[in-house]
Amino acid sequence: MNDIIIYHNPRCSKSKATLELITSMGITPIVKLYLEEQISYDELSNILDKLNITPRELLRKNESLYKKYDLDNNISDDSEIIKLMIKNPILIERPIVIMDKRAVIGRPPENVLQII
Repeated sequence: MNDIIIYHNPRCSKSKATLELITSMGITPIVKLYLEEQISYDELSNILDKLNITPRELLRKNESLYKKYDLDNNISDDSEIIKLMIKNPILIERPIVIMDKRAVIGRPPENVLQII
């Protein structure tokens, strides 16, 4: 089986549940603690391509920084949104699970079954 990568926040219940689901299947994923390990622009762009979504769709709309930056009305350029997520990774929806050329957001955790 190919490597599975999870962009994980250990303080997030959905992220923990997704990681537990993956490991319960006997899979040891590569865990990327994206709040601690900087994501590059190219890496995040690649993730968006695999998810087949826009940068705006990957934003966590309930985060205080989303409101602080007034992201409903501010910043429409995709590259600027990506740069903002790199600078403030808490804005990135989680968990993201990648296998090969496919990716899903583990909300609900069972979404990962689509690619595993």
